[in-house]
Amino acid sequence: MTKKDFSIAVFPGDGIGKEITAQALKVLNFLSQKIDANLHLDEGSVGGAAYDTHGTPLPPESLDMALKSDAVLLGAVGGPKWESLDYAVRPERALLGLRKKLGLFANLRPVAAFEELLHTSTLKPEILRGVDIMIVRELTGDVYFGQPRGVKENNGQSTGINTMIYTDDEIRRIAHHAFKIARSRKKNLVSVDKANVLESTELWRDVVTEVGKNYPDVALGHMYVDNCAMQLIRNPAQFDVILTTNLFGDILSDEAAMLTGSIGMLPSASLGSDHAMYEPIHGSAPDIAGKNIANPIGTILSVAMMLRYSMNLPEKATFIEKAVKQTLKEGLRTKDIYQPGDKLVGTQELGDHIVKNLRKIFN
Repeated sequence: MTKKDFSIAVFPGDGIGKEITAQALKVLNFLSQKIDANLHLDEGSVGGAAYDTHGTPLPPESLDMALKSDAVLLGAVGGPKWESLDYAVRPERALLGLRKKLGLFANLRPVAAFEELLHTSTLKPEILRGVDIMIVRELTGDVYFGQPRGVKENNGQSTGINTMIYTDDEIRRIAHHAFKIARSRKKNLVSVDKANVLESTELWRDVVTEVGKNYPDVALGHMYVDNCAMQLIRNPAQFDVILTTNLFGDILSDEAAMLTGSIGMLPSASLGSDHAMYEPIHGSAPDIAGKNIANPIGTILSVAMMLRYSMNLPEKATFIEKAVKQTLKEGLRTKDIYQPGDKLVGTQELGDHIVKNLRKIFN
């Protein structure tokens, strides 16, 4: 049988991006020998690194590479070095630009508490045990893209303006996606808004309720964002799928990340109708860049999500997840998840060991 061709645009980005992406590429290179697909990896530049070279965080050639690919693997962008730049050319504009140009409207962030890491979280193990949440965040609307926006002078005072805006079509699209995911899990979905004070999310609640009628097998609940933030700490195991807006999803998913003990553990997938992008949810961490101490697990698990959602290889995705779990079970830890009694290893060594365990699973 002829192998399918699958093109992946790789953008390491800034800070620790190169180090963690290198470990994910070890996994992809190993998989290229084991799956029914020819993986074509093309590397490009985005973020601060691209600005330094090209004067823009998203060069045309990088965008073209992304548009022609079947999936994008992104490391991380940004850092203090570029914070003084004009807003329009800051590294983060590359991330927002890729989301917009690729039409990525659904951000999936799984939050699973590994039994081996329960003691690394600031919460009690009994609160975390069994936590398995999928946060579905809308990506194309809200204050990140709403107009008007900017800083304007008004009667001698500077005024910052951002517009929170949603259309019913945008809400309906992400709601259908979330309900389908919930249907494949525990059939429980909580939609998070602030409908008591924000009209845009009052519409959100109305549309989600309407869409929910198409999924009678999925239990739908609504929760205000401030209550959800509290409940994620008080009783996170109550959640299965959380559906929410761009702004609220940005905040809640980072909060939920700490349930696992480290933000370095969590992957994400940003999906559209024709394109997809995969990345860990953490930032570029320039303070630890080049020190071989960054946690690559979030990036490696992002590759697992790529196999599941873009390549339709859920079994192979599970193999990667099992290899990560086995590595943790054996006590190997990067600095962010290290506890006395564990074996402290570097970024490269952890990546090598995950590939070693992956090889055992395939064999």
